[in-house]
Amino acid sequence: MRKVFKHLALTGAMALAMGFNTASAQTVLTMSSWVGPSHPLTRDVLGGWAAAVEKATNGRVKMQMLAKHPVAPQGTFDGVRDGVMDVSYVTASYTPARHPLPLLAELPGSGGTAEINSVAFSRIHWKHLHKAGEYKGVKLLGVFTHGPGQMFLVKKPVNSVADIAGMKIRSGGGISEASAKALGASPLVKPAPESYEILASGVADGTFFPAESIKSFNLDKVVKHATIFPGGFYSSAFGFFMNEEKWNKLSKQDQDAINSVSGEALARLAGQAWDAADKGGMEALRAAGVNIQQASPAFIAEVRTRTEPLANNWIQAANAKGLEGAKVLAEFREELKRVADGK
Repeated sequence: MRKVFKHLALTGAMALAMGFNTASAQTVLTMSSWVGPSHPLTRDVLGGWAAAVEKATNGRVKMQMLAKHPVAPQGTFDGVRDGVMDVSYVTASYTPARHPLPLLAELPGSGGTAEINSVAFSRIHWKHLHKAGEYKGVKLLGVFTHGPGQMFLVKKPVNSVADIAGMKIRSGGGISEASAKALGASPLVKPAPESYEILASGVADGTFFPAESIKSFNLDKVVKHATIFPGGFYSSAFGFFMNEEKWNKLSKQDQDAINSVSGEALARLAGQAWDAADKGGMEALRAAGVNIQQASPAFIAEVRTRTEPLANNWIQAANAKGLEGAKVLAEFREELKRVADGK
């Protein structure tokens, strides 16, 4: 009988121990990126956010980076929604029909740095754009942008709209694609990781990118000319999100902890990472002996005139979503000034 009681006691103790371990077990979420492990999006943004989540949850929630992105970049939203992976991101440029409102932050004349643009965009998104439900089906954690978009060419420099007219320009889509068309170029819409092959093979004459991409995609080996616009002439907006079912299974404590390092905190993290990477890209251009030219005032004015209708197109799209498009655009531009002033 004593052996029976002893066995029961041991069994009970083991059950309690197992119960305790289950209650305190870590939640491991899969995370993936469609650019390489050394790209700032993967290394600094996803990696930095994952570290912040682990710290904020006292180790209760961790991220496991998948070795390979399991879907095409354009299919990332559906992949996260359907549980193929738990956490990832996509640029609205790749999904403009599904996410037209984030193109606000891609318009010419946006923030002079990725941090300024990202923080201002984040504030306006959560205040106005989020209610339109363009990220319905996933748990949106944050929005941000890459750095100022510039012109990079393979064969000849571009100093005017006449120079770029007729060129085949690789673009990620969205405002970048629309800008290429407005300038008389022929856009080739391809994901960023395909850029080197497209340029090296002569399929494209150039690409629109932030300076960071020169180093991230080894473009210093093929690009020979760069035209730099102060603050860029476009950007690309990103949404960063989690599988909704996995989010709902987290405790309220862990949800609050994750929210504390998401939103504007994530926008600022991403913006600062991209600004640092843009500096590295410019250094790579100079080291490779690339011909770097500053866009002339006349060229800047030409580009602004040609791309001005894009803002009106965005206003119409926002109005169709039930927003006051002109008002939101004006507020975004005021927010850019506030962020630039350190507010």
